[in-house]
Amino acid sequence: MLRCSELSLSREDLDDMTMGMVYDMVIERGNDQEKYNYKATQADIEAFFGGE
Repeated sequence: MLRCSELSLSREDLDDMTMGMVYDMVIERGNDQEKYNYKATQADIEAFFGGE
């Protein structure tokens, strides 16, 4: 419940969410503080997904 409070989630919000959704939100909030030294380009995305 502490993490839900930190994310400003009400009891009504939680009625429509699974625990997995809440965990994902907590993880994403933590990732917001990270600094990434590389940003993918369109060429990187196409190479990863096998673009044509």
